[in-house]
Amino acid sequence: MYSDTLNISYFRKDAAFDTLYPQHIRELSEMHWTTLDVSLEASNFLATPGARILDIGSGVGKFCISAGVYHPEATFYGVEQREELFHHAQIAKEQIGVSNVQFIYGNLMDLDYDLYDHFYFYNPFYENIEPRSRIDHTVWTSSELYRRYTLFIYGMLNKRPAGTKLVTFHAPDNQVPASYQLMDNSYNSVLKMWVKE
Repeated sequence: MYSDTLNISYFRKDAAFDTLYPQHIRELSEMHWTTLDVSLEASNFLATPGARILDIGSGVGKFCISAGVYHPEATFYGVEQREELFHHAQIAKEQIGVSNVQFIYGNLMDLDYDLYDHFYFYNPFYENIEPRSRIDHTVWTSSELYRRYTLFIYGMLNKRPAGTKLVTFHAPDNQVPASYQLMDNSYNSVLKMWVKE
């Protein structure tokens, strides 16, 4: 399961993994970063040999890094608009030593989604409508931006080919087009696995 060059001591529990980050980033973990058990279940569904999987709003990279370790046969990408979080993701990736993970610093609306096969979506827009959930004040948030991002992602997902897999975590179902069939759910139905028909 693991390469000899990987540092797997961080994967015993979430608290161990979170030591990869500074204290102020660790304090955000419970609300904003995917737990290791969720990463494993989500990546088990998404990963196939050669698959390119995109985490939309990847934060400090916890999902991509852990999923990349669990599934070396796939490649995991994360897009993050906060430069500080992107920077921490890059450092953590290097410290773990995982080679099938790439991070992109930028806005989700600027990507070429034809480069990716499947998607992970941990409700990255929520802070636009719930100020108490904000990570920081380095990016603009608003209900209009929430609407714009939601419509953009809905349209993008709707254009994906049949067989596209999607995992949503704490995301409203109205962000998922009707062309996606719910295949499974867990964690009190907040973790959902979808496939486009």
